[in-house]
Amino acid sequence: MASRNPPFRAEHLGSLLRPAELLKTRAAFEAGKASAADLKAEEDKAVREIVKAQVELGYRAVSDGEYRRGVFWGTFFQTLEGMTEVQNPPLDIFRKYVPDVAGFLEKGGPGQSCLCTGKIRHTGKSSLVDEWLYTNSLLPADRRGEAKLTMISPVWYHLRYSEGKAYPADVYGSEEEYFADIAKAYSTELGILYNAGVRNVQIDDPLFAYFCSEMMIEGWNQDPTNSRTLDSLLDLYIKCYNDSIAAHKDKMHFGLHICRGNFRGSRHFSEGGYDRIAIKLFQQLHVSTYYLEYDTPRAGGFAPLQHVPRDKNVILGVITSKFPTMEDKEEMRKRVYEAAEVMASGAGQSREQALERIGVSPQCGFASHEEGNAIKWPDMINKLKLVREIADEIWPGQP
Repeated sequence: MASRNPPFRAEHLGSLLRPAELLKTRAAFEAGKASAADLKAEEDKAVREIVKAQVELGYRAVSDGEYRRGVFWGTFFQTLEGMTEVQNPPLDIFRKYVPDVAGFLEKGGPGQSCLCTGKIRHTGKSSLVDEWLYTNSLLPADRRGEAKLTMISPVWYHLRYSEGKAYPADVYGSEEEYFADIAKAYSTELGILYNAGVRNVQIDDPLFAYFCSEMMIEGWNQDPTNSRTLDSLLDLYIKCYNDSIAAHKDKMHFGLHICRGNFRGSRHFSEGGYDRIAIKLFQQLHVSTYYLEYDTPRAGGFAPLQHVPRDKNVILGVITSKFPTMEDKEEMRKRVYEAAEVMASGAGQSREQALERIGVSPQCGFASHEEGNAIKWPDMINKLKLVREIADEIWPGQP
């Protein structure tokens, strides 16, 4: 059977709406009108309050709401040697058919990106550990270590770039070499996190969903500069993931969160079910848990879940974090049971056995970008309560 706790029956995906005062202080800091100490004090206050709220709502995989980040991917890559943050990068370096790039171009293009400019190495200093240590310190003594840390995908700054633009040819002779160094740096980060007490990591990666997008597939196939097939690229990404977590996967819980975009104003970037990548995604990627978007038809049906092995978990994102309309609780329960039937049929289990490998959540965070989704604070709380209620009714007495 799949191991549990983590994941838990009721989960959320990390980012939560920022308090207005925090946004105000960060804007003042970026304008040079507030100090770093002012910003940290406001962040600490906001994190204390949101951790308390999550505990009171009955959540165990508590996060800091990603309150110290402007966007969900944070600053891991920017702090690596050999990676350089670029403001307003030139548009000709991007694959314009990649769904998030296409979305950014509607607004004039990505305002920020990160490019390889030299050999990639970890500096030995974590950009994430302090976030987690503070959050963990706020938990009750008997729950220390349960806090969840969200991390960006190890392959994040690759797909967006046109062939030959992700790294200099005089630095890396192949994508395999490039990803080998990224995997080493990622593994080093995980080692620092493990030594600090982190045991529950959620890796956020919309890119896997892009492999299911017809727009992306068509654009890739029509792009004469691409030297790989999409299937070959998917294999390369999975290898990078597996190499990144290989030294840690038996002592830490790794979950992969896949969505189709969650930007300002509840914008999504792609559509398409998991069918095209399901076997490789579920059977070749060495994570324990999949946090999957399932709140709208754009994510497809549950049929791909028949490929999830019996030693892996699925957290069903059946509640939307994008809009305030509340889902019908009984309908959501039915959807969970429907997914369990599919997982059971594929793994040769009963529905009850499959349910042991399932939890529920919103499909994505409530504020992947600090500006947040088209939803208000009371709406977010109601959504989180609904997730907890569904979990309590399906799995009474389980966290």
